[in-house]
Amino acid sequence: MKKVIVSLYLSLDGVMEEPAWTAPYFNHEVGKFQHDLLFASEALLLGRKTYQGMAAAWPAMKDEDGFADRMNSVPKFVPTTTLEDAEWNANFIKGNVIEEIKRLKQESSQNLLIYGSGELIRSLMQHDLIDEYHFIVNPVVVGKGERLFKEGIDQKSFKLINTQTTDTGVAILSYSN
Repeated sequence: MKKVIVSLYLSLDGVMEEPAWTAPYFNHEVGKFQHDLLFASEALLLGRKTYQGMAAAWPAMKDEDGFADRMNSVPKFVPTTTLEDAEWNANFIKGNVIEEIKRLKQESSQNLLIYGSGELIRSLMQHDLIDEYHFIVNPVVVGKGERLFKEGIDQKSFKLINTQTTDTGVAILSYSN
């Protein structure tokens, strides 16, 4: 069975929205971590907003390590009730998102990787469909913006499976469900 894996940039105060503030802290260590996650995944699972933002940017990107090629070629699954024209190698999930994710998890042994997509993550958390969380915590307080863990969310415990710190002060905290 494949895993659903989250990779999410967070500030010290828990903000995940518009992570341009991560740029000063991104280095080869964070890049390698993201590279390894992407190349160990069969497909991306993206919320609609994240998909639209990434689809507008990634097709024009090039690099030397194959990350952009992989990002552009890997299948994407996007729950949406509003989008009609699937581009950027996307498949839209129009029906029951929870049942479709359960089905996708059963199909093979490789992983589904989620970038960003807070609303989708919160929805899948409620149904225990996320297997691993990788929080890339940047040493900055943003002050305002969307947070993954909002007030009113049910208490949930995680098991720490790995930690890594980078030269720029980023803490990569990996948890299993």
